[in-house]
Amino acid sequence: MSIKRQSYTNLRKSGLVRRTALTVAVTAALAMTGQVAAQSTTGTIFGTAPVAAGETVLITNNSGISREVAVDGAGQFRAGNMPTGVYTVTLKKDGAVVDSRKGIALAPNAGSSVSFVAKPTTEMSAVTVTAGVLPAIDVTSVNSSTVITAKQLLQLPLQQSAEAIALLAPNTAQGAGAYFGNLVSFGGSGVAENSYYVNGFSTGDPFKNLGGFQLPYGAISQQETLSGGYGAKYGRSDGGVINQIGKSGTDQWHFGALYSIAPESWSDSVDNLNYPSISLTAPYALADPTLPGTLYSYGGKTNSSEEINSAYVSGPLIKDKLFFFLGVEHKRTHGTSVSNITDGRLREYSDNTTRYYGKVNWNIDNNNTLEATVLDQKQTNGTGSTYNFDYNTFQRGAFITHNDKVHNDARFLIAHYTSYISDNATLSVLWGKGTFSNPTQLGNPSTLPRILGGRYQNPAFWAAGTNPNTGITNSQTNTYVGSPDAADGTHGLRVDFSYQLDSHLLGVGIDNMNYSAHDQGRLTSGPNYFWYYRPGGTTVRKYSIFDTTSMTTSQKAFYLQDIWQVAQNVQLNIGVRNEHYINNNDLGQAFVDMKNQWEPRIGASWDVNGDSTFKVYGNLGRYYLALPNSVAKRAANRSTYVETWYSYTGIDPTTGVPTGLAVTRPQYSPDGEVGTPKDPGQVAASNLRPQYIDELIVGFDKQLNEKWVYGAKAMYRKLGTVIDDECSPGQIAAKMTKMGLDPNQYYDSLYGAAYCRLINPGQSNSLSLKKADGTYTSVTMTQADWGYLQKPKRNYTSLNLYLEHPFDGKWYGRVDYTLTNANGNTAGQTRPDFGQADISKTEDWDSWQLMAGANGQLMNSRKHVLRMFGAYQLTPEWLVSATALMQSGVAEECLGYFGAGLTDPTGYGPNYHFCAGKEIHPGYQHTPWTHTLNLGVRYTPNFADKKLAFKVDIYNVFNEQKATQTDPGFAAGSGNTSYSTADYIVSNTFHIPISREMPRYVRFSVSYDY
Repeated sequence: MSIKRQSYTNLRKSGLVRRTALTVAVTAALAMTGQVAAQSTTGTIFGTAPVAAGETVLITNNSGISREVAVDGAGQFRAGNMPTGVYTVTLKKDGAVVDSRKGIALAPNAGSSVSFVAKPTTEMSAVTVTAGVLPAIDVTSVNSSTVITAKQLLQLPLQQSAEAIALLAPNTAQGAGAYFGNLVSFGGSGVAENSYYVNGFSTGDPFKNLGGFQLPYGAISQQETLSGGYGAKYGRSDGGVINQIGKSGTDQWHFGALYSIAPESWSDSVDNLNYPSISLTAPYALADPTLPGTLYSYGGKTNSSEEINSAYVSGPLIKDKLFFFLGVEHKRTHGTSVSNITDGRLREYSDNTTRYYGKVNWNIDNNNTLEATVLDQKQTNGTGSTYNFDYNTFQRGAFITHNDKVHNDARFLIAHYTSYISDNATLSVLWGKGTFSNPTQLGNPSTLPRILGGRYQNPAFWAAGTNPNTGITNSQTNTYVGSPDAADGTHGLRVDFSYQLDSHLLGVGIDNMNYSAHDQGRLTSGPNYFWYYRPGGTTVRKYSIFDTTSMTTSQKAFYLQDIWQVAQNVQLNIGVRNEHYINNNDLGQAFVDMKNQWEPRIGASWDVNGDSTFKVYGNLGRYYLALPNSVAKRAANRSTYVETWYSYTGIDPTTGVPTGLAVTRPQYSPDGEVGTPKDPGQVAASNLRPQYIDELIVGFDKQLNEKWVYGAKAMYRKLGTVIDDECSPGQIAAKMTKMGLDPNQYYDSLYGAAYCRLINPGQSNSLSLKKADGTYTSVTMTQADWGYLQKPKRNYTSLNLYLEHPFDGKWYGRVDYTLTNANGNTAGQTRPDFGQADISKTEDWDSWQLMAGANGQLMNSRKHVLRMFGAYQLTPEWLVSATALMQSGVAEECLGYFGAGLTDPTGYGPNYHFCAGKEIHPGYQHTPWTHTLNLGVRYTPNFADKKLAFKVDIYNVFNEQKATQTDPGFAAGSGNTSYSTADYIVSNTFHIPISREMPRYVRFSVSYDY
């Protein structure tokens, strides 16, 4: 007899269900709560069977994976570390097939339960049960995970990126719309605090950890987005995890291709943007009172088109033994962008990215498997030219220069060996290596120096018709350039061993990663210096800046973990992880060495009814974050930053170079950076601790009926320690004076090249300072010594409510509402309000004045978020789908000069949390709500046996283009060289949108899959 789609209610009433519900075929793999995810590419299949002697369970999939485990005396079985995919689970007695379940889908490190029911004694033939349509509740999970499968990626109208997929998950938000390339913030954290993985290996940017390598879209089997709650096996993220698993070959041959285009003609233009009207009271006045309401930015010429070509082939090299998958994708974006009226330029560009993915799976025998992955990316952005743009006629003007082309190439080799030593013991060994190169190819070959501050040139030296906004310039358009051989590397090894001992699943392992950087940084363009004219028309400065350098980082960890089945319906996940972080400078010397960072993790899951229909869970843990390689640049490595001041008596009418020079201040370095090595013992506090968060999650999942599941989850995150640099040598000198020391004897140490030291703000920091005679003195600086008014603060509290309908052959859908309160005085490793990507070296904490008023609402969060996605099979040939994201606005800031006196006590210009002499906290107002709806229609005709598909996606259906980030700069800045002179001039661009929703566009796709 074949039981197909029998209702769960009837099964329960007949008494055929023992402990767990009939396992769901998660064919749509809706956003679901799974077990530990992070780097994982495996999961667990477990369940129950009638108690009988000689029972085994055979687990197989179409990739040749086959594993047979015994049923214990309690009628339970478990197979861990199974690769993700779709399985058939067969119950056997004395070698004969008794029962089977098909279509058991397995997500990364989730648990899929299978229940074999007792057959009536009159029933002698084997029973085949096709998995039903019940909502999936994984009672083994303690984390917060959302899984999207390849099938859903074909259906849903998503922008084709890992970040767009991640935004379907609760507790995510686009981090700083104007900066960082649309990276995602998880749980209010900074965008550099996430981890990226492909097939279990870390593929994050090894220099700044901003983003990571992504698979060709068509090669993604599953993407898991993890926003918290993972166990001790995984770490090095206090934000979130994007974990992609690539497709594998099977015993069947498959091939296919896709072509998609988002044509410019089907895309709406960017809306024009006018100068805002700003209400002011005397003595404050706009820099130009005639500008409000006039055109600031013309959008009619800003548009783009995109084409994607991809193909794949997969199949067996040796049936049941050796399989391969090979995919390739080429994406080309061509566009035009127009800058604002003060810049007046039009840029034509073309971006090209080609990604390759290859994977080989070898089933050595029933107990040993080996898989090898090759990833490759060739990317070139910016190819094209820049022209003048006439804002009177809205037409392109004269050619200015060819664009700089930025290359971003990467290659990974990954090997993963798994040995099922016995039914109870499993060994996993993962090794990987990545190489990166990101040189910049200059479009402008000019050898002339860059001219900055041209509007401050002495107008007496201008020829008739010189533009007063630019002064006399030349063909040089670059201030800085990158090294032509900039490169990075990474390699890592992790070993995991697990053993089932009665009710305990014990785990132990190591997780080691190493990163290297070569010639990363910047140098001055042209003749290695540039000219910067100053206000007053009589002085000019010559700058030479060079910080291109190399460095290495080592991150090592070991862990212990116990997944303990305390009772039949209660599971505890208890673990501890130990991290060791080392950052080395360009000479191979360690300037940060943080040992024995212990991370306890504990989670619990309660299967309330004992049948997987109602689960209550919780998780409590600590998560540390390492410093990337980039923190060494300028902070710990050799660098040059020198300037010389001159007066001048003329300006070359062709090049803009000053003539008749007379030195008014000889060459010096404001930071002591003259190319000499820095003392590794002085660049960071000797008791420095890594950044970490403490996280608490509690929630429940409950079956509403046989078609629906709902639940709630509360999350609380608190930032503990943060790392940033201080630049307040005067505060250290004051403390030394109190200690009876003479700061003048430590002048080079206080004000030299390493005077901005890495510290834990808000903690006691032990600093080493070198005396003129070569001896060292330790100075302990407390929060009061620095003058900070508050300790670092980043508190994130959220409540997420969801309702989902798994795919039932007709439709699926999910809706989430998230209420969030996120407040504090630091975003973490980056600063989103003006896009500062100096990881752990932001302006925050450089001085107490810069932190005054910083406490408020965090930019990397939204108070209210409603997200929905789903698909409906109208007919066997037609499917419609949608995604929707409605969210409240982003917290805005107001930055100006310090205090009621409008001073600049630290020389940073108008970057203080004061406006018009009043302290203004972040989030005093917000950008407007945004409402983004995407729709898709997919047609798979029967005449092509559903192998051919046509799809149309419409993004931002209502063409809403509201601001997602605004300019926080209140003061225009007079350029006054006196830091104590009040400035009542207000910027005309204060709170003008610097990032808006993308205009509506349409994508057409055609694909064939055999």
